[in-house]
Amino acid sequence: MAMESAFTLTRITTPSSLFCGSSSHYHLRSFSFSPKLSSFNYSLRTISSAPFVVTASSSSPSSPSTTVAESQGLKINSVPTKPIEGQKTGTSGLRKKVKVFMQENYLANWIQALFNSLPLEDYKNGLLVLGGDGRYFNREAAQIIIKIAAGNGVGKILVGKDGILSTPAVSAVIRKREANGGFIMSASHNPGGPEYDWGIKFNYSSGQPAPESITDKIYGNTLSISEIKIADIPDVDLSQLGVTKYGGFSVEVVDPVSDYLELMENVFDFSLIRGLVSRPDFRFVFDAMHAVTGAYAKPIFVDKLGANLESIANGVPLEDFGHGHPDPNLTYAEDLVNILYGENGPDFGAASDGDGDRNMILGRSFFVTPSDSVAIIAANAQDAIPYFQSGPKGLARSMPTSGSLDRVAQKLNLPFFEVPTGWKFFGNLMDAGKLSICGEESFGTGSDHIREKDGIWAVLAWLSILAYRNKDKKSGEKLVSVADVVKEHWATYGRNFFSRYDYEECESEGANNMIQYLRDLISKSKAGDKHGSYILDFADDFAYTDPVDGSVASKQGVRFVFSDGSRIIFRLSGTGSAGATVRIYIEQFEPNVSKHDMDAQIALKPLIDLALSVSKLKDFTGREKPTVIT
Repeated sequence: MAMESAFTLTRITTPSSLFCGSSSHYHLRSFSFSPKLSSFNYSLRTISSAPFVVTASSSSPSSPSTTVAESQGLKINSVPTKPIEGQKTGTSGLRKKVKVFMQENYLANWIQALFNSLPLEDYKNGLLVLGGDGRYFNREAAQIIIKIAAGNGVGKILVGKDGILSTPAVSAVIRKREANGGFIMSASHNPGGPEYDWGIKFNYSSGQPAPESITDKIYGNTLSISEIKIADIPDVDLSQLGVTKYGGFSVEVVDPVSDYLELMENVFDFSLIRGLVSRPDFRFVFDAMHAVTGAYAKPIFVDKLGANLESIANGVPLEDFGHGHPDPNLTYAEDLVNILYGENGPDFGAASDGDGDRNMILGRSFFVTPSDSVAIIAANAQDAIPYFQSGPKGLARSMPTSGSLDRVAQKLNLPFFEVPTGWKFFGNLMDAGKLSICGEESFGTGSDHIREKDGIWAVLAWLSILAYRNKDKKSGEKLVSVADVVKEHWATYGRNFFSRYDYEECESEGANNMIQYLRDLISKSKAGDKHGSYILDFADDFAYTDPVDGSVASKQGVRFVFSDGSRIIFRLSGTGSAGATVRIYIEQFEPNVSKHDMDAQIALKPLIDLALSVSKLKDFTGREKPTVIT
């Protein structure tokens, strides 16, 4: 049954700096509530130009739900529910097909289970941040999250305009505003739209993804949940900057770019970068892939750094990413690759993914592997990036990432850490002051300026390196290129040839059987075993003990490490939404400069053949070839 309520409207004064263009003062005309947590429905009419506050004065619902409390001047209803299978989080939150999340109470159960898992002091009367990558279902999901947060006693929600906040920006806002945590609505680099993927994750008070101790509790609570606490409030208009109040609970809609841009200006020398980007003899292309960084690209690259507007490709965020796959790699960012490898291509190209935390770096006819990228940023950071003027505190990489970064840490005499895949494992090291720069081979690079990997940060870091190397170049002089920087690095440190083979959406049973077969194989392996021309140094299933809190992560990837330092690694990815993604990583170090220009697939072919043979991948998965080669 519909719910009736009276509301009063209060005009507030808000600094003009919070608003982009004009905003409107609304008068609430009517609304209704569906007890099945789909959403409130309401209509608005504009009555004047000013920010607004909606204040609940009374309400008297009549619905099947049970009123359990009057909190902060709000009516809190208890909606009965039952556990739903399959809500265990992966490497980075809970990801499923959109249609799964749209099932009755599916998202609501997980959100309530989260609040049931957190200590009261982590959210009661506190501040939480909410944002996402703009994908399909985010608008509806935002309203559900806001109402359940209010129902559980959260004091305030800070949400990006239209629900937009990149993953790095959420981390930045949490840290700047000293929030208790934040929700990120994203399935990252996975495709969006009614038939594709959606995801949700929670970040803690330092902006880092929730640790496994919390995600395990969330999963446990999804198995026993019986009620959802939801506030009787209407949908919030997320298209207008300003504050909406319901009793003691409030929602503030903020500019998604401002806090993040301010942080970037504090990390980098924008005047140095502008000197390069605005040069007539330097051409730059950034592909936002119709994803969330489209909201950031123009304010940063065009308005602040002087790039041409034509430098931004696919710069409008779309709910389905323009029918594309927002994963910045050589396969899914093929259009950008073709531009950089075309005749007289631009000097520099970059792309970011769905939620803005991944990156791909290209020079003219030159691809920079993510493993090389983080190593080169670390090697040049102190000279080129003001944030690191005193030098990095330490360096770290995920276990499958190549050893390029290890060699930089050794040369610079810096602490070095090898962690499991998943950005959350870097957070403790950063909070303990042990880590400054880190990266993953899966196109994730970042530093301790936030607690997430950061696509635009990586692009700005590369632009800073190029700008620093070219700061004294006069017009007409040959510029130091991306390829020049990389090849100079190889000459100094040696080259780690590296490739990753992805086999997406394999049948889970076959993929799991393959990993179990490999675990049985390593249990019988010993140093000195011969695999073709390679001699085994050791084989194991990687485990990690956190040096800060002593927590242990086991079964993080099957490794075969050979006497010459070559490695083959097998993992099942936790970032997909269906089936299993098998990933094979192949690495070989080459100190000989005369061999550095070899194609990686040629240099690594003996190891690739060995990996496929040892794993019996075709037998277990039926796959003849990978979906993606990096």
